[in-house]
Amino acid sequence: MGRINIIGFLQPEDIIPDLTSDQKDQVLAELAAKVEERNPGLNRAELCKILQERERLGSTGIGDGVAIPHGKVKNAKELVLVFGRSLAGVDFNSLDGRPAQLFFLLVAPDEAVGIHLKMLARISRILKDPATRKRLLDAADAAAIYNVIREQDSCY
Repeated sequence: MGRINIIGFLQPEDIIPDLTSDQKDQVLAELAAKVEERNPGLNRAELCKILQERERLGSTGIGDGVAIPHGKVKNAKELVLVFGRSLAGVDFNSLDGRPAQLFFLLVAPDEAVGIHLKMLARISRILKDPATRKRLLDAADAAAIYNVIREQDSCY
C-alpha cells in the first residue's frame, strides 16, 4: 500500500477552524455534520452513534490537546477526514486529563483495516510535535491550518 498522506484525504473545505461546541458529544456532532456536508452519502446521526459507541470503549483523546475520534461506516466508499479546532478546548476525557483543542475525525469503510490504522498512526506522528500543535492553534483560518498540515505531512 505504501505511504499514506493526510493531504490525499483532506481539503481546506474539510476544516472547521472554530468549533462552537464545548461538550464532547456536541463536538462529535459538529464534526459529523461537516462529514455529511462534504460526503452526502454519509449520515450525520448514524455517524454520531458510531463515534459515541467508539468513545464508550475508551476516549480517543490521546493527550497534548489532541483527539482523533474515528469509526467505521458501512456505506463509506473511502477514507474520510475532517479537522476541527477549539481554541477554548473541550473536556474529551483525554488520557492526560487536559482539554482537547485539535480534532481529526477519521471515518473508514467497514472493510478498511490497514489504511485506517496507517492514517491514525500518521496523524498521531504529526501531532506529537509541540511546535506543529502550536502552529495549528495559532493559524488564522482554515487555509492556514491546511498549509501547516500539508507542510508537516510532506516531512514524514
